[in-house]
Amino acid sequence: MTAPDASLVPSGLLASLWPYALLLVFGVLPAAMWRILAVVLSRGLPETSAVIVWVRYVATALLSGVVIKLLLAPTGALANVPLAGRLAGIVAGAAAFLLIRRSMIAGVIAGEAVLVASAWWWG
Repeated sequence: MTAPDASLVPSGLLASLWPYALLLVFGVLPAAMWRILAVVLSRGLPETSAVIVWVRYVATALLSGVVIKLLLAPTGALANVPLAGRLAGIVAGAAAFLLIRRSMIAGVIAGEAVLVASAWWWG
């Protein structure tokens, strides 16, 4: 077996950045392409049109499924937090969202704070 040609082996800055270039090409661009296409195609549609309402319902259902999966079958560090701590985080996040003028950032911060506190308490 012969060694690869030295001109084909990445070196320097290129050698350290090639994984990020692959991630961009195969991970980010395909998803961004569909988002941009959706924005272009939905231009001019009223927010109450049947298609837009259906897309919103599908997106909400997908997000709900991800949240339930993380709640009931967590992986990684989240698996170390008991179910009661995960439920408390969801309840705190929802309550903060509703109490602080439907603020998404307030809900995320409150839920995350309770989750981190639960992990520390039961950790």
